[in-house]
Amino acid sequence: MAANKVIPIRAANPVGEDSSGFSLYEKTVKIYPRSVSGQFARLRWVMVWVTQLVFYGLPWLQWNGRQAMLFDLVERRFYVFGLVLHPQDFIYLAVLLIVAALALFFFTAVAGRLWCGYACPQSVYTEIFLWVERHTEGDRQARMRLDSAPWSIQKMARKGSKQLAWIGIALITGLTFVGYFSSIRGLLSDLLSLTLSSWEWFWILFYGLATYGNAGFMREQICKHMCPYARFQSALIDMDSMVIAYDERRGESRGSRPRGADSAALGLGDCIDCTLCVQVCPTGIDIRKGLQNECIACAACIDVCDEVMLKMNYPKGLIRYTSGNGLVQGLNARQIIRRVNRPRVWIYGALLLLVCGAFAYHLTTRKSFSVDVIKDRGALAREVGQGEIENVYRLQIMNGLEQAQRYTVNVNGLPGLRISSDTQLEVQAVGIASLPIRLTLPPELAAKSRGQTLPIVFEVQTSVDDRAESRQEKSTFYVLP
Repeated sequence: MAANKVIPIRAANPVGEDSSGFSLYEKTVKIYPRSVSGQFARLRWVMVWVTQLVFYGLPWLQWNGRQAMLFDLVERRFYVFGLVLHPQDFIYLAVLLIVAALALFFFTAVAGRLWCGYACPQSVYTEIFLWVERHTEGDRQARMRLDSAPWSIQKMARKGSKQLAWIGIALITGLTFVGYFSSIRGLLSDLLSLTLSSWEWFWILFYGLATYGNAGFMREQICKHMCPYARFQSALIDMDSMVIAYDERRGESRGSRPRGADSAALGLGDCIDCTLCVQVCPTGIDIRKGLQNECIACAACIDVCDEVMLKMNYPKGLIRYTSGNGLVQGLNARQIIRRVNRPRVWIYGALLLLVCGAFAYHLTTRKSFSVDVIKDRGALAREVGQGEIENVYRLQIMNGLEQAQRYTVNVNGLPGLRISSDTQLEVQAVGIASLPIRLTLPPELAAKSRGQTLPIVFEVQTSVDDRAESRQEKSTFYVLP
């Protein structure tokens, strides 16, 4: 009997490997951004200071003896300076998110990714962490040499001091973040005495770790692969939107030359191919290859290129803020700005103004209290006394002011209907209280409306700063058949 023939089966190459077994995926190359100075670098640092003074300083501001900005999840109260919001006011948060989205659309259509370059937390904290890195490890070349050098006491000291500074900034950031949800002064006191709750420890460490990892290590990877803004920005901009661009007609052909050399006589453009624009880019792109979704519009390449142009006695602006049509048609700054007047910008701007106006109107006309009418479901109606019909309700009043208020209840809509219980209630500051209300309809009126459900209106009144304020809530009165 012939032996069975064995047919060898070779496994297919694993995903990401070629036939030789080598990985086909390119290893991420670490980016070492070079330091740069100039007007846009100064503007970025102005925004760093502004955003961080607001973020770190806001929880410490006091208002009426309490923290000015506090989102108290335990008590379910949200304090925004003089405004006190409750869970029922969650709609305001939704409107704020809509305003933020429309503002992003509007400014992107006008001036590209200004948010990314100057105010995005990822860009701001990356700038801060890079500043620490430069002061502990040196500028670009020094950091590259340090990373390639063998471990030594000096290398450990530089790396260790950088990590300690990063961790300190991250923990302070995490503590401040939690300070928006738990009183920052009490939080600091509990931290010093090591009596923080487990949830406070968790969120301080979690937010601190996120800051430490995102700004210290992931950096441009967040912008390239995780941020959705870069993916849909192409739908928001057009050829008249302001972007950072390289003037290819002026810069090409590239080539090195002595300082002050006449580029036209050499048959070259103004670009000397120094690659400094690539070295200063925090995302590692070459702006000379055109607009790319990795560009965060930080304008570092503009600053360094202008510096090179001045040294070469060439006019600045080889890399500059401009528009697609500005480059193609050779428009000047005034013509580019004039083309902001276009339908896309008007639509975004009109929607933004409309939503902001509605938001401001509702905030300014918002009542200082809210009322909920809850009808007694155990007995819709009952007969009392000499044929009178009684309905029982519970009025729940929420005081939105930071001082106690007295409220008075009236009922309208049904002639002869009277309140046979207390009509006044005092509610503590930003508190909630309930008032039982018994409504009675006389027998002669009840006889005319047997078996009917009649509409009524509760009116609750109070006085705020010698100004009368009232709310009306609809309900029904049921008459027994």
